[in-house]
Amino acid sequence: MNAGGPAGADGYVAGWGPPSVSPAAAAFARQAAAGCGPLGGERAKNLLWAAGKLADWAIGMGLEPAPQVLLHPSLVERFAAHGPGLSGPARRTLRTNLRFIGRRVVPQLWPADAPLPRERAKVPYTPAQIAGLLALADAQPTTGRRMRAAALVCLGAGAGLAGADLRAVRGTDIAARSGGVVVQVHGARPRAVPVLARYHGRLAESAAWAGSRLITGGRDPARRNLTTPLISRLAGGSGLPPLEASRLRMTWLRDCAELLGLATFMHAAGITCSQRLGDIIAGLEPGSEADAVRLLGGAR
Repeated sequence: MNAGGPAGADGYVAGWGPPSVSPAAAAFARQAAAGCGPLGGERAKNLLWAAGKLADWAIGMGLEPAPQVLLHPSLVERFAAHGPGLSGPARRTLRTNLRFIGRRVVPQLWPADAPLPRERAKVPYTPAQIAGLLALADAQPTTGRRMRAAALVCLGAGAGLAGADLRAVRGTDIAARSGGVVVQVHGARPRAVPVLARYHGRLAESAAWAGSRLITGGRDPARRNLTTPLISRLAGGSGLPPLEASRLRMTWLRDCAELLGLATFMHAAGITCSQRLGDIIAGLEPGSEADAVRLLGGAR
């Protein structure tokens, strides 16, 4: 049966009762869909099927086919998570449609979602700003400050390190190998990270100066905010933006994305959600260290 436009959809809803759905479940589905207001044909079909599947499942457990019972948020969530014989995409679609019905038929049970603030990614530094920060590092009055400040900029903007990963780096963790310069990261996610080629010289100098010591200073890498006193003691820098490890990391992420052609790939694939990227690479193995050096701009 073709639901057609809104007028046709009303007739379709009133007569809906496929043999695969029990009469009681079909009656509930018709009541639920009718309570959603004017619907297009395809929308009416989707809502009827969602409500019918929910009702068949719930009636089989002895529940009353009443909107205030079957469209309760907790029951909808339970059905979406544990309803038998449903694929992952079907569960997500059914939950979306049942939430739509619930918010229109029994709105008192579905208070409006409170909007939550979304923290935006830090704005990357421009090349001119990075040059200014490196010049600031070079202008420090002591060798120690010069080396630690340069290492901070190079490890952040050149290798994307921040937080605990950055605090734990020692001079001996930085080595020339695989055709570039690589930082060995310890901690929760151990890995080798290629350093962008333009930072090799400065970082190598800082690494040689630090030796086995922590390259950004301090004695205990578990100490939090280790980079804060380093940044606060930097002398000069008039007209420069604040030095932030998170912005340095974002600068590296942007530069690597550009090298990989990530924006071009996502545009061509029609992908806008980063979760899709995670799903795509879930079954792929990362390349070798030499591959990472070549792809991520670390080749000397």
